[in-house]
Amino acid sequence: MKESVYRALVSRVPGIRDRYQQKRKETGRLASLVYLLWLNIQYYLFFRRGLEQPARYPIYEEKRLCVSSESARCQRKSPEELAQELASYDVISFDVFDTLLFRRISHPADLFYLVGETLRYPDFRQARMTMEEQARKKKQNEKGTPEVTLEEIWHLMERETGIPQRVGIEAEWEWETKCCFANPYFWRVVGELQRRGKPVIIISDMYLGEERIRELLRKCGYGAFSGYFVSCDWGTSKWGGGLYDKVREVMGKGASYAHVGDHPYSDRRQAQRHGFHSFSCPNVNEEGKAYRAGDLSPVTGSVYRGLVNAQLYNGLTRYSREYEYGYVYGGLFAAGYCRFIHDYAEKNGIEKILFFSRDGYVLQKAYLTMYPEEKTRTAYAYWSRRAAVKISAGYYRREYFQRFLFHKADQHYTIRQVLEAMELEDMLPELCAAIKIDPQTHLTYKNAEKIKEYLIDTWKKVLEHYREQSAAAKAYYQDLLQGCKRVAAVDIGWAGSGAIMLREALRREWGIQCQVTGIVAGTVSSAGVEADGVEPFLLHGQLVSYLYSQRENRDLWKFHDPERGHNLYWELLLGAPEGSLVGFYWDGQGKPALRFKKNDPAKAGALEIHRGILDFVQQFLETERWFGFQIPISGRDAYAPMILVESRKNRDFLKDLEDLMDDVHIA
Repeated sequence: MKESVYRALVSRVPGIRDRYQQKRKETGRLASLVYLLWLNIQYYLFFRRGLEQPARYPIYEEKRLCVSSESARCQRKSPEELAQELASYDVISFDVFDTLLFRRISHPADLFYLVGETLRYPDFRQARMTMEEQARKKKQNEKGTPEVTLEEIWHLMERETGIPQRVGIEAEWEWETKCCFANPYFWRVVGELQRRGKPVIIISDMYLGEERIRELLRKCGYGAFSGYFVSCDWGTSKWGGGLYDKVREVMGKGASYAHVGDHPYSDRRQAQRHGFHSFSCPNVNEEGKAYRAGDLSPVTGSVYRGLVNAQLYNGLTRYSREYEYGYVYGGLFAAGYCRFIHDYAEKNGIEKILFFSRDGYVLQKAYLTMYPEEKTRTAYAYWSRRAAVKISAGYYRREYFQRFLFHKADQHYTIRQVLEAMELEDMLPELCAAIKIDPQTHLTYKNAEKIKEYLIDTWKKVLEHYREQSAAAKAYYQDLLQGCKRVAAVDIGWAGSGAIMLREALRREWGIQCQVTGIVAGTVSSAGVEADGVEPFLLHGQLVSYLYSQRENRDLWKFHDPERGHNLYWELLLGAPEGSLVGFYWDGQGKPALRFKKNDPAKAGALEIHRGILDFVQQFLETERWFGFQIPISGRDAYAPMILVESRKNRDFLKDLEDLMDDVHIA
């Protein structure tokens, strides 16, 4: 009977089950049962069908993003100004974790994933948290205090898991030192106070004793403090208030005290209750939690969130919306995509990696940040769909007409404008006479078909217009490739036409024997008109995709929708601060020359996005160096932050992006 009731009220609906189990952990039995009944009433009586979706792991995460700059929300006094204010007190104390020190992860317990990996122990994180809780209960029963040492925790861990205490402590301490780094804001505050000769102490509720805390602060760049008050050494805590009293007994009851920390209860309320003037600082991970993607693999996601939150909320710098867009939504993607490109090149004997303009501009920079030794292996290659369809029109005739005619139909282009874009303006009079149309008539799907038929009938003449462009392009790529036999061509996506057309131009038009593999971030999605158009190239590996394709991460292939602007949000990340390539021509000295679209993009916006991307990549690499291993970034993980952007909840955020697209000429 009990099992039947549980199944009916809890297990049947995933969202109810997840919410109830979380509530049960946080509150007592009665409160969680009331909550359970309320959830069932909402689902069955009020038809709240959203509860069918799992709460912990929703299929697609949704959060309402901050429209303005996130870093602007954490603006505060300069470190020097705060130090000046704190200097008026006799003794200044600081909390350690999340105040003086950040971790390279978003949650303290995520450290145990890394320790568990070192010890090769399954479900280590949960075991370690459980044993700490039991150690505290045991200490409370025996000594009247829940404050425990690392050694006491590991005494129980050894009994529970069989891992020798010494081995476990060494592994945990090693990862603690690898994960911690100085909060740049308070590093300057503490330094300024110490230069003034002020007594600066630390007060911490922690199972690491004074010796380890002292060593950890030293490793992170702090000098010696005037006192170290750690709860496990004193048998009392900030949370209970007793540790503040111990400080006053040691440092002098007649002195004035200031305390700086992030916790609203133990660092603010309890400090004030015990005679300390409290200066609050934000917990960066709590501040950023509302806006950060949570649906990533555990370690990769924790590192990602930890880096982003520490960067945006440390209080030192207010970043532009462009910078934050690049850092938050493009950095993880760029790092993962470049590693995907590198691994593919290594595995398949690629001699040259071509980063196609314009989307390859910042990708090449990110790649060389990660692999500086491969400078000669990479090249920023000028190529565009417009240039490609002219050069390869002899073979890809249908693509030629799609690009120049049907994609522009009913878009308020005149026949004259279309022919000029095709560089066939000399054929305009005879074409208009043949199909009986005025040059100023707007292009429609109906007259586009007539124009196509006329051009097919005069196809040799059409192709003759592009002979010199093809020859100039051949000279450009001969110099770029210099005899390479295996080349990878990198682009954002989506049909892979850039690489496909280059492959055929090399082989059919220019007689250059070079195998080209296209690498794209994502393919045409299920919402595209030609959703399965790239299947022939995916089938035999002529095209490979990182984020998703018909073969990989099909949920993203179904989710990604160009009609909702999804392509553009990705292209905004990568767009180069230059106009798109019109084509290849000869200069006065008989050398190939490039001609670009005349519009002048707003370089500042694009460069700020790129700066954000490259800063994240650099910091991610630094984290990997500290950890001593490569952190995997799957295509699904790389896409996760952008899922939030593309959510229907974020119309205002998207509107802001559309304005930015206009600024940098993406749309």
